[in-house]
Amino acid sequence: MGAPHDSDRRRLLRGMAMGGATLGLGLWQRPLWALTAPDQPTVLRGDAFDLTIGRTPVNITGRTVPAFTVNGSLPGPILRWREGDTVGIRVRNTLDETSSIHWHGLLLPANMDGVPGMSFDGIAPGGDYLYRFQVKQSGTYWYHSHSSLQEQAGLLGPIIIDPREPDPLACERDYVVLLSDWTDLDPARLFARMKKRSDYDNLHKRTVGDFLRDARERGLRATLDDRNAWGAMRMSPTDLADVNSHTYTFLANGHTAAQNWTALFAPGERVRLRFINGAAMTFFDVRIPGLTLTVVAADGQSIQPVDVEEFRIAPAETFDVIVQPRDDAAYTVFAQAMDRSGYTRITLAPRIGTQAAIPAPDKRPLLTMDDMGHGHPAPAAGEITCGAAMGMTGMNMDHGGHDAGGMQAHPASETRNPDVDMQTMSPAPRLDDPGIGLRDNGRRVLRYTDLRSLHAPDDDREPSRIIELHLTGNMERFTWGFDGIRFADAAPIRLKYGERVRITLVNDTMMEHPIHLHGMWSDVEDEHGRFLVRKHTVAVPPGTKRSVRVTADALGRWAFHCHMLLHMEGGMMREVRVEE
Repeated sequence: MGAPHDSDRRRLLRGMAMGGATLGLGLWQRPLWALTAPDQPTVLRGDAFDLTIGRTPVNITGRTVPAFTVNGSLPGPILRWREGDTVGIRVRNTLDETSSIHWHGLLLPANMDGVPGMSFDGIAPGGDYLYRFQVKQSGTYWYHSHSSLQEQAGLLGPIIIDPREPDPLACERDYVVLLSDWTDLDPARLFARMKKRSDYDNLHKRTVGDFLRDARERGLRATLDDRNAWGAMRMSPTDLADVNSHTYTFLANGHTAAQNWTALFAPGERVRLRFINGAAMTFFDVRIPGLTLTVVAADGQSIQPVDVEEFRIAPAETFDVIVQPRDDAAYTVFAQAMDRSGYTRITLAPRIGTQAAIPAPDKRPLLTMDDMGHGHPAPAAGEITCGAAMGMTGMNMDHGGHDAGGMQAHPASETRNPDVDMQTMSPAPRLDDPGIGLRDNGRRVLRYTDLRSLHAPDDDREPSRIIELHLTGNMERFTWGFDGIRFADAAPIRLKYGERVRITLVNDTMMEHPIHLHGMWSDVEDEHGRFLVRKHTVAVPPGTKRSVRVTADALGRWAFHCHMLLHMEGGMMREVRVEE
């Protein structure tokens, strides 16, 4: 049984509170977390745990504000379990509002999944709840609140599950790298601001100068067509992130880039880095200049090792990476936001106090019509979004679920729907696309086609039916949904226990969405329907159409949602009911 240590916890919080002061003095902060140091206070091992959810003052930006913490820690303690064990976690809620903890990516009974309104009623203020379940898998996972927007306020932490048998991926060093995005703003105020000004953080909209430059380089007609097309959609090609560093401070293991959390190694040692993207709204592109990254696991599941120089990690995804620094030198683990507005970093170092140069963020990319799945040539203004919102003739097509003349069909619920401002016309899986901002950057970047499971799927049956769902939204209204229907108005998706289904996701928005199904695996298929990899969270970029197979082997009510926290809050969520 692991237990929090009050003296260590106070030291941790004092360290966080002093972050701004030590930064100003140029002092180096001692690492607070290391998986290879099991005596560290924030690594809790065993099969019985007591966790306490509460408010704790933190100072990350130079201003002291309250955070939602677990055992007084932000992020929460690492929970280290063993595959096959039955764990019991008593969670006490000292907040003045209902709370919860969801065990992300774990296979467990529905009443242990931690989603208020589906799994249970939530943990009332002053109350507690005993989670108890058998651990059926191994790998890197995480936990977070599933109540309101508490995850954004800091209520999250890592889970490491050791395999029952000796770990074939064991390394001399083993560290968690938990990425997150922090704001001093009350998350409810942030969401309210997005409803009023969804472009609040987009400080890089194109200007008259950009227009004149594009007209010189591409010609006046092409530039006018481009501006008209984007104007008709009421969107901006610079809108890569709903919220960016204008609001967020990006963190790694609860530390800012300036605080530089450091992990030690000896030259020649193999170092396992367990990356978890616990950010509410931020995709990160990660690289370590000077080192090859061997990706060995995705979402906790072992894959065929693949060597890359960079990878993109969506909110809620995890990747295990092995590196082997041979020189007696420091290396920067650099994680820049997808829109290049900011970054965080940690350091791999042979000694405390050494560090490497920090790369400059890459050039900020622009979205194109191809990125939106509209293909070539760019459609004329009005053919794209207005059809969904206003029923324009340019979008009249068969909405019965079949493609019309090679064009993507859309559900009738999207037509004349003010919550749908765009419909993709020719989506494709694009699993071999590294993603916007990563193409042709001179580095070998991980692609979804590189993710190949070590094992065949447990269930190799062909799906008996297909469920197509469209990811929809209205950027200006900041409303989100599936098929143009918000969660509050949507009927559950019903699966029969034991059936195998294919879920096809069509992204009709200009944002990328990491889609997470609770309680069951999503077996990602390639464009030919062949199994690639088993995941709990599947990134679906704009203008793409990706399919997963799901075996409905867990009875109960499960959440199915976008893991961009504000998108889920805005309605991009469904309930999946597995029934006998």
